[in-house]
Amino acid sequence: MDDKDFWQRYAWIYKAVMEKGSGRLYSELCAEIRAILRQDMAVFEAACGSGQLSYPLSECVSSWEATDFSSEMIAQAVKRKNPPDSLRFSVQDVTALPYSAERFDAAVISNALHIMPEPERALAEIFRVLKPGGFLFAPTFVQERRAIYRARVKAMKLFGFHLYHPWTGTELADFVARHGFAVVGRKMMRRGFLPLCCIIARKADGQ
Repeated sequence: MDDKDFWQRYAWIYKAVMEKGSGRLYSELCAEIRAILRQDMAVFEAACGSGQLSYPLSECVSSWEATDFSSEMIAQAVKRKNPPDSLRFSVQDVTALPYSAERFDAAVISNALHIMPEPERALAEIFRVLKPGGFLFAPTFVQERRAIYRARVKAMKLFGFHLYHPWTGTELADFVARHGFAVVGRKMMRRGFLPLCCIIARKADGQ
C-alpha cells in the first residue's frame, strides 16, 4: 500500500470530518450492512480508519478484527470508550494478512480500494481469508461527471491525497466481480462529501 505518510499526518482530521460531516452517510451504511450480519459471524475489516463502522457493527457479530495500515488511525480508533467485547484493533497491511485461509464469514473494506495503487492485491488477500460464500462489503467513494465533485477531489490533492482509481459505481462493481466475487447488491448513497457506492458481494463456493 502507498501514501501512509498522508494518513498518518491527517488521521485526527479524518476522524473529525467523518464523524461530523458524514454521520448520516455512515448511519445509512451501517443499516445496509447490519441487515446481513449475524451474531455468530467472524468479521475482518480493512482500512477501518477511526472506527466509524467498527464500533456500531461489531455489536452484531461474534468477533470483529478491525485493521488499518496507519498506526495513527488505529490510535484514533481506540480512543473511544467502552468498545464491545467482540471488537479488536490492530495495525495490518491488507495486502499481506497474518490470518489463516477461510477464517472469516465476512469482510469489510470501506473507502479504500479507490486510493490503493494496487487494489487487486487487497481483494486477493480478502478472498483468501474469507470462507466460501462469505460476504464482502466494499462501500467506496465514486466519481460523477459534475463540477462540484471534481473540484472537491482537486482540493484534496493539494494536501497530498492520491486518487488512483476514479471509478463510477458501475466500474467499481465490475472491478470487484473480476476478482472472484459475485456482486449481489449495489446502492448509491449521496449524503456525504462525495457519492458513495455500497457494494455487497459474495465469495463463490468452491473458489
